[in-house]
Amino acid sequence: EVQLVESGGGLVQAGGSLRLSCAASGFTFDDYAIGWFRQAPGKEREGVSCISSSDGSTYYADSVKGRFTISSDNAKNTVYLQMNSLKPEDTAVYYCAAVPTTSGSYYPGSFQGFGSWGQGTQVTVSS
Repeated sequence: EVQLVESGGGLVQAGGSLRLSCAASGFTFDDYAIGWFRQAPGKEREGVSCISSSDGSTYYADSVKGRFTISSDNAKNTVYLQMNSLKPEDTAVYYCAAVPTTSGSYYPGSFQGFGSWGQGTQVTVSS
């Protein structure tokens, strides 16, 4: 059973930084892509960043390029999202999700096909 557990959220002032963690279990980590998504109140969930654990390729939403960095520690089955220069509009519940890279629903360089959602972690950026 795929399990994903997010941690690292919190309250931070604008311009500050946070690092989120997504600990994975129940599947062969190297065969999956892991994505970070977020949902703000009253808004639809949107993709933030994703990484392929097999080849390390990454993808970012335009809104976070240059500020957020995704990385993967395959030995720990954990994906991180380093968030710098945070803005109030980054406030949301952040979720991680996974998809097998061999899945027909996975498209490298996109946020399509992800599932098996974690419970989320709240990020609040004050102005």
